[in-house]
Amino acid sequence: MNGKKVVEIKNLVKNYGTNGFCTTVLKGIDLEICKGDFIAVMGPSGSGKTTLLNILSTIDKPTQGQVILDGIDLGKVKNRELSKIRRDKIGFIFQDYNLLDTMTLQDNIALPLSLNGAGGTECIRKSEALAGAFGLKGHLRKYPYQLSGGQKQRGAACRALITEPEIIFADEPTGALDSRSGRELLECLKAVNDGGKATILMVTHDAFSASYAKDVYILSDGQIRCRISRGDNRKAFYDKIVDMQASMGGDFS
Repeated sequence: MNGKKVVEIKNLVKNYGTNGFCTTVLKGIDLEICKGDFIAVMGPSGSGKTTLLNILSTIDKPTQGQVILDGIDLGKVKNRELSKIRRDKIGFIFQDYNLLDTMTLQDNIALPLSLNGAGGTECIRKSEALAGAFGLKGHLRKYPYQLSGGQKQRGAACRALITEPEIIFADEPTGALDSRSGRELLECLKAVNDGGKATILMVTHDAFSASYAKDVYILSDGQIRCRISRGDNRKAFYDKIVDMQASMGGDFS
């Protein structure tokens, strides 16, 4: 990995419970995410991948260790500043879209930019540009109920990207999509990443989805067990991921 460090994770530990009834979910995670990375995190059920994502996205706090985002130690930041960091530096793509039913797709996409005080002209220009990149330009005036699941999720991805955040966190982004819609979303995410317009960390149980990333990290029992890098051949990368899943056993759902 080269370039500017967007996220640094140092000796990350997360415990739940109290003394005598304590479960350690993360056991000393170390990871660097650099500008332009596209990382997929996989692991068996209970491996800690959702906990890791929650901590990185400031939803939860670690028991021990550091998360440094764009040079800021999140453990030393007060709640008000955390909200600003979440708004300005992080984009989210959720499995269930989280679009507002009472707003058009264009307004949904532009909402984070509008909340940041951008003018109408900028909101229109940026939402139209992103919609074009994600194959949605003809759907901007529609409401979410008029869209397919794939269109809604691509709209959610546009919304995550519109403020040009330091990093995009994607939580099982293809989990509610059929195979064709999932592939369309992944192709779009790969394109914006390859174009230098997004740094992405994606949590997924699906080897096909993970094969669109540049690197895959496998979590097991709260620790990073291995890293697999893509190279030039996505099919060979997919086969490596599947082989690693099979060798580890367990339920990756």
